[in-house]
Amino acid sequence: MLNLNLDSFMIELKDGSIKNVGPTNKSASAKLFDVESAEARAFGDSQLKIVATDASGNEVQIALSADEAESIVDDVESLREKSGMFG
Repeated sequence: MLNLNLDSFMIELKDGSIKNVGPTNKSASAKLFDVESAEARAFGDSQLKIVATDASGNEVQIALSADEAESIVDDVESLREKSGMFG
């Protein structure tokens, strides 16, 4: 299930084109639940991309720097040690 939350979002559709209208204070968040597959792969020379997909084909991609990816690895290892999440 993909959940999108768009704040202060307004567009104009004219002659088949999409145009941004209104102030520049727009923001958005995306959440993907019930992930069926997830993978990490190289993205360019200095980033890692995490790709997660659900059964409906919704997909979220996240590009991380090496430092950000290391931080995620550390977080997962900490959860592995401290919680019962990993069996």
